[in-house]
Amino acid sequence: MSVRQTEPGGDVVFSTRGLTKTYHVGDVDVPALRGVDLALHEGEMVVLLGASGSGKSTLLNILGGLDTPTAGTAVYRGLDLSRADEARLTDFRRRHVGFVFQFYNLIASLTARENVAIVTEIAPNPMTPEAALALVGLEDRMDYFPAQLSGGQQQRVAIARAVAKNPAVLLCDEPTGALDSRTGVVVLAALERANRELGTTTVIITHNAAIADMADRVVQLSDGRVAGESCPVRHRRAAELSW
Repeated sequence: MSVRQTEPGGDVVFSTRGLTKTYHVGDVDVPALRGVDLALHEGEMVVLLGASGSGKSTLLNILGGLDTPTAGTAVYRGLDLSRADEARLTDFRRRHVGFVFQFYNLIASLTARENVAIVTEIAPNPMTPEAALALVGLEDRMDYFPAQLSGGQQQRVAIARAVAKNPAVLLCDEPTGALDSRTGVVVLAALERANRELGTTTVIITHNAAIADMADRVVQLSDGRVAGESCPVRHRRAAELSW
């Protein structure tokens, strides 16, 4: 497994300027983002904090190449995602981005190892499934099927699947939303460890302010705008948390 050994706060990975997104629902325009200016740096763990409807998921989807803005720019290391065609966006997602969602989306008929291997077969510079599962503390569950795993373990398989492609960026949309608080801490520890050991720029969407303790930086969104930023001390290191 390659380790980037990148310190948070390095080169700019993402830069957005005047980022705006408006959805058209019938005859009604629904603004989701209202001019977001934001820079995300190499190796950072950033929490996007805000209430439902604040624009967090829309911002994450644009950063991940899953959606395009109505106006403004979103640039990844010189690639303007706001002007890229679908082929470029697909290549961007495949090469550079790992996604973790609230629901695990594992294939029930495949083992944990096989679920992760699906991604490693198409990534240009992957980790082995075994290394990715070990990173999230599931070295003893590699040949278990999803039905044999707890919810937290399934989410950790989903994290392993995302990091196995060795992405530069890990985008997580409410990764603990379907879990109880104790299990959520274990899942967050897995994300923190991936960020620390691989140097992956990690963005976590949440409405849970307690998760901010995990971050290098917290970006508060409100009504489609950046309402504030803070840089808390990371209280919970992965090394301090047990599986």
